[in-house]
Amino acid sequence: MSGVAVTGSAGRLGRSVVAVLRESGYDVTSIDRTIPDGETNGRAVDLTDGAEAAAVMAEVKPEAVIHLAAIAVPFSAPEDQILRTNVALAHNVFGSAIEAGARTVVTASSPTVFGYGSPSGWMPEALPLTESMQPRPWNAYSLSKMVAENVASMFAAKHGNALRCASFRPCYVIAPEEWHGAPTQQGNTVRQRLDEPELAASALFNYTDARDIGDFLGLLVERAHSIPNAETFIVGAADAMCREPLADVLPRFFPELTKLARPLTGSRPAFSSEKAERLLGWRAARSWRTELADKSDVLYTETAGETR
Repeated sequence: MSGVAVTGSAGRLGRSVVAVLRESGYDVTSIDRTIPDGETNGRAVDLTDGAEAAAVMAEVKPEAVIHLAAIAVPFSAPEDQILRTNVALAHNVFGSAIEAGARTVVTASSPTVFGYGSPSGWMPEALPLTESMQPRPWNAYSLSKMVAENVASMFAAKHGNALRCASFRPCYVIAPEEWHGAPTQQGNTVRQRLDEPELAASALFNYTDARDIGDFLGLLVERAHSIPNAETFIVGAADAMCREPLADVLPRFFPELTKLARPLTGSRPAFSSEKAERLLGWRAARSWRTELADKSDVLYTETAGETR
């Protein structure tokens, strides 16, 4: 199959995306600031440097690029640094990939663009959230992701249908080892997020298995030229990270959402991936209900960094 470059390949999401794409037969080049031991087709590059980005893309000449590299956690760096870094990364990667001949470029956005968690309050148009709803970013991270989506749209407008650009908003990423007890991005475990709903409430109980995102990206690369250009997709699990219906749980944490939460019965999540299913035929294959089943005896040795 065709050559695909993945930026941010050493990250929590990137590792799974690279593995899934390779298992699907893609020739994948890993690009990150550092390349893990054992990676046989990797490039260590600072993509915030436009010259370095251009050089690596000119060398690799990928047919498709999946851009995951970013400061990936809100407030993990000064706000101006997050905005400056993430926007520069998106623009450099898109520009250099297209210049090198890539026909498909996809960027990771974030569901935080919807604006939930705003200290001044948040009231969406409806629940579940869909791509058609107005983004309301309120911090530098979510704003940088909104700009990345606009970068994708800009290059699509500039180059037309010869190029396919797309953005995706992955819900809270659960890496494979995290089902076995490794800490998630927030430092707590999956079981803790289920046992203590307040831990997942701030993200409206959204999540996705990293391997499912890899499957989504494989389909997107394969079918990009048969769908409309510059599309944005929510990519989330088919259920919520919660043991109770969100119609009952969300009002406890966000009373103002009581009426809007009424449709979220059963295991229905607050983020809809219907568009990805309709345009690409993608639907998440994994959930906490399947991945945690019969695994209560699996332990994670944090110091060793491996499951046992």
